[in-house]
Amino acid sequence: MTNARRIVVKVGSSSLTTASGGLDADRVDALVDVLAKARSGGEKEIVLVSSGAIAAGLAPLGLRRRPKDLARQQAAASVGQGLLVARYTASFARYGVRVGQVLLTTDDTSRRAHYRNAYRTLDQLLDMGALPVVNENDTVATDEIRFGDNDRLAALVAHLVRADLLVLLSDVDGLYDGDPSIPGTSRIDEVRGPEDIEHVTIGSAGKAGVGTGGMVTKVEAARIAAAAGIPVVLTSAVRAADALAGRATGTYFHRTGRRSADRLLWLAHASTPQGHLTLDDGAVRAVVERRTSLLPAGIAAVEGEFVAGDPVELRDTTGRAVARGLVNFDAKEIPQLIGRSTRELARELGPEYEREVVHRDDLVLLQP
Repeated sequence: MTNARRIVVKVGSSSLTTASGGLDADRVDALVDVLAKARSGGEKEIVLVSSGAIAAGLAPLGLRRRPKDLARQQAAASVGQGLLVARYTASFARYGVRVGQVLLTTDDTSRRAHYRNAYRTLDQLLDMGALPVVNENDTVATDEIRFGDNDRLAALVAHLVRADLLVLLSDVDGLYDGDPSIPGTSRIDEVRGPEDIEHVTIGSAGKAGVGTGGMVTKVEAARIAAAAGIPVVLTSAVRAADALAGRATGTYFHRTGRRSADRLLWLAHASTPQGHLTLDDGAVRAVVERRTSLLPAGIAAVEGEFVAGDPVELRDTTGRAVARGLVNFDAKEIPQLIGRSTRELARELGPEYEREVVHRDDLVLLQP
């Protein structure tokens, strides 16, 4: 933690806003004080993943609580995102720090060209001494292209920018072995693997108030980052300074894996399949065990409406999802390809059909 040079910090709506909506300037300034101090020596780079756009837009629009329908959420985000970034810009300006806004949807990060653009933008901002403030693009994101929560977005951004550490700031100072409001529960200081928390009751993913996350989403985000070789500190916003200084605080999630091919982590955790392909037993073995591309000959059935480039799920004959990938054909084209060799298809339909349905470079295996 002390040696971490590039750090992603995630803060939730409840740490920045009042219960009735609206930004709490004192809370924002307190967080900015910590982040500015952490990067003041020039040895650390900070990427801030900040919730709060929808919550900040509630009061100005006369909304008493977070709306459930997507259209009003987007309207609130449209008003609140400007207020949120303006508040960060003014607060960081006290330290002479320039802020850069980056809004993402899953579509920006699972497709190859979009992914490269997102990385280049963030990397260039850091190289130029700016502090990126990342949020989901709630004003345009539909249910099909939403990250769902900024905890998961933060884990994926940490992987995208090749971060050395992910800090998740919550209302609670770590992960507990039960409800922290009940006497007798204890904080879990370290998590070395799933077995350390398999008997811990974490709770539901949602919670009341202005945010959308909860401890479930934070633990899931920590799991994603740790599996990608990035250690994670989960603590409260008021202890952010301790986390960034490397002092013992909250719950520390050790790395459980190594960095994988960049885009594949996004494909596994940020994409929403638009359909699925059922594979015969031989194709399942080829894809899962030999890590080959999926050819038309191994497909048994197709379902869903998708176009070339969309993410699809690959399933075995029992319906179990074994992989996810970006498909090279439209859904309406695939029925005529099923069970046939690429050579046969090229002779009959043309050379453009002598290719994989899902290339192995655009395919990620799913954990059981």
